[in-house]
Amino acid sequence: MKSYLISDNVDTAVGMKMAGIESVVLHKREEIIEKIQELKNDKGIGIIIITEKIAILIRDEVSKIKLGRERPLLVEIPDRHGWCKESDSIMKYVREAIGLKI
Repeated sequence: MKSYLISDNVDTAVGMKMAGIESVVLHKREEIIEKIQELKNDKGIGIIIITEKIAILIRDEVSKIKLGRERPLLVEIPDRHGWCKESDSIMKYVREAIGLKI
């Protein structure tokens, strides 16, 4: 199984290409969602990696994929500037998924 990166910037895409991971740079919501659907239909893709800014742009789709346990695995990474998220983002996912505040 291969990994594939959808990035919002060239620097991250180039870095991942140097590591042997195919990538594409996209900026429009519709293009991103279309690419994710294309990758979900590709049986050779096991992990879709997206940058945090891409995840913010398509937050509803990301939540649907993660909570729906769809294949392939969807993973968010920071770009070269680091994380923008609040520090308790994992706790936020737990609250959304099971409705408990920890």
